[in-house]
Amino acid sequence: MYIGIDLGTSGVKAILLNEQGDVLATHTEKLTVSRPHPLWSEQEPEQWWQATDRAVKGLGRQQSLSGVRALGIAGQMHGATLLDSRQQVLRPAILWNDGRCSEECAWLEKQAPQSRAITGNLMMPGFTAPKLVWGAASRTGYFSPDRQGSAAERFSAAANDGRLCQRYVGCGGNNVAGREKARLERRYAQRLSFNPTADASVI
Repeated sequence: MYIGIDLGTSGVKAILLNEQGDVLATHTEKLTVSRPHPLWSEQEPEQWWQATDRAVKGLGRQQSLSGVRALGIAGQMHGATLLDSRQQVLRPAILWNDGRCSEECAWLEKQAPQSRAITGNLMMPGFTAPKLVWGAASRTGYFSPDRQGSAAERFSAAANDGRLCQRYVGCGGNNVAGREKARLERRYAQRLSFNPTADASVI
């Protein structure tokens, strides 16, 4: 059997499948979004892990999980969960649909005029990079090389096994990945004065 977890904006859905792909059980736990200011959209990261834990336990109430061979987790991209060097949360996560960072987008494109050619994207408020710049500007010393940025599903996975990973597709969500082979453009990221993966493994 296998468990799949979808960490969305409004809820966490867990599904249990057998070897043939038949659905044996499903369970959904709701999430709440905070909008403290116009254009802002935030969530408390601890809420993700708690909802994920409850969702899996909900599966267990319907079907024994003793035969589970693997678990996969995916979820909302482009958000920024700022962590310190001990992987402790610094502030509420800034979600993919947050629109506060227009000025930061303009600043980033001035700092790296080649960004559109490297990434194949305009720098938009939905991406992670401008959110990290906003975090650095909003609080002196807020973001430093030993601090890390993480998306929702990677944070929840790390809460389970302590290992913070970054997928190449996630680097694209940061808008610091090159189009060719989706490789992380480290020189580009360093030009923008942050390391979106810090010590995280890129898989």
